[in-house]
Amino acid sequence: MNQAFIAFGTNIEPRSSHLISALDLLQAHESIEVQRKSSIYQTAPVGYTDQADFLNRVVLINTRLTSEELLDYCQSIEKQLGRKREIRFGPRTIDLDILLYNQENRKTERLIIPHPRMHERAFVLIPLEEIAPDFVLPTQNKRVRDLIKQLSETDIKDVTIWTQKELEEE
Repeated sequence: MNQAFIAFGTNIEPRSSHLISALDLLQAHESIEVQRKSSIYQTAPVGYTDQADFLNRVVLINTRLTSEELLDYCQSIEKQLGRKREIRFGPRTIDLDILLYNQENRKTERLIIPHPRMHERAFVLIPLEEIAPDFVLPTQNKRVRDLIKQLSETDIKDVTIWTQKELEEE
């Protein structure tokens, strides 16, 4: 059985519905078992900043799929939920990124594992720390909790846990 961490992100309303639908579709695959889910976090956009805040979370799965098959399935979920790739780092209904797959270090034309910038991104590391604080990132040879200590205070303050009350208001 393979183990993978997948990051979810959305900033087009209804954000919470997109997260729920994406998780439901991921769990519906017969070769995927969700093991752990982080809380949902609201985060400021990175890169292209003229857009709404994101909701993010990270899930840990066990799967019999290869990394390429998992990528195909994640992209099919994005397509089902209306993802359009118009602006790099731009608004999206849902984004599913394979962060880690086993302890692999690999780079193909379609997939880079570990995800290339995850060690620099609070919106990935903070939810990942919630479910796997001692996981060692293969390319950095550092635990997730130690990578967070390297982030700027500004990056960290832009990632806040999203409450159930906010979920009901959306």
